[in-house]
Amino acid sequence: MIGKYFDFKERLKKRIMSKKEQETIQAEKIEETNQNQPENVTEEENTDSGKKDEPKKEDFEAKFREVNDKYLRLYSEFDNYRRRTAKEKIDLITNGSESMLKALIPVLDDFERAITNNEKSDDLQAIKEGVNLVFNKYKKTLTEKGLKEMDMGDFSFNVDLHEAITKIPAPSEDMKGKIVDVVEKGYLINDKVIRYAKVVVGE
Repeated sequence: MIGKYFDFKERLKKRIMSKKEQETIQAEKIEETNQNQPENVTEEENTDSGKKDEPKKEDFEAKFREVNDKYLRLYSEFDNYRRRTAKEKIDLITNGSESMLKALIPVLDDFERAITNNEKSDDLQAIKEGVNLVFNKYKKTLTEKGLKEMDMGDFSFNVDLHEAITKIPAPSEDMKGKIVDVVEKGYLINDKVIRYAKVVVGE
């Protein structure tokens, strides 16, 4: 009976010692973990720091509003520009000939005066001079507006400038393939052909 008591006491003592050792080991692990963590940083602070790094919903909404506002302004400006250019184009088409017509009105006045005077005059020479004066004024007005008579040069045929309406036997060997006669003069405006010269070519 006494032997059993001492055996139980010995086992209880060992169990108590074992529990103390486990507590000591656990305490050492906790202390080691605390040493590895940065000082003055709690678990709550770590959590807050993680939250600060995450983008906030309010930031996304503010960025969206900013981008949307820029888009609306840009679209509005482009729409105004499109309407303005369309109006300018219509005005240009409608009134493009205004300056030319204004320049030709004085020539029209001269023609009317010449016709009135010719009805009352029998002087053929005066009538001819009047017609020449009106013609020269008309030609000068067109030249000032950029009209230029096509230069025939050495009368070489050029498909970019001339339109051959017929061919005839060349009067000489050096005139073969060249312009023999000009039926209608060609005209340019700012070096652009607005009427091809109608010509007769020798063959």
